[in-house]
Amino acid sequence: MKIVSLHKNYSKLIAKAGKGDRRAQHDLYELFAPKMLSVCRQYLKNTEQAEDVMLTGFMKVFKYLHTYTAQGSFEGWIRRIMVNESISQLRKEKKLGFTAETEIENSLDHVAYIETALEVEEIQKMIDALPDGYKTVFVLYAVEGYKHSEIAELLEISESTSKSQLFKARKMLQSKLEPNTISYGTH
Repeated sequence: MKIVSLHKNYSKLIAKAGKGDRRAQHDLYELFAPKMLSVCRQYLKNTEQAEDVMLTGFMKVFKYLHTYTAQGSFEGWIRRIMVNESISQLRKEKKLGFTAETEIENSLDHVAYIETALEVEEIQKMIDALPDGYKTVFVLYAVEGYKHSEIAELLEISESTSKSQLFKARKMLQSKLEPNTISYGTH
């Protein structure tokens, strides 16, 4: 098993892979596949389906590698492809239904500070149980760090719909977490 430094400069490997060098492509795949499978899995409930989407994503990575300009991180570039592929898969399955917008309370009076002892798998199961529209917006915002304007553009919805979906997702997750949590009061 190879141990690769996380701070290694991949420019030579990327250049070789971009020219069709199969060994370099294999090395890039081995290096990034575990993280990218995790990205796809965040959007797709089925692990086998996430693997298929990841493979399709890597085919696009290698097809368009020549367009990578080294502006920003290479991992971020691959990650964006995986997110787009995952969303495309949800669209194909017509699973991206969004509910009507809801007026969102902008008050922080009800924020509770909660400590949980949940395992990652339990949290992923809770996220997987969300309706696909809620889940997609939640993952894009809370995990990937997208802004509502970016989510709206990516999913072809309004910013207020994005905000509403996030609010509803958080509310559902909070209701699922309450029996498993210890609340230290509100602030």
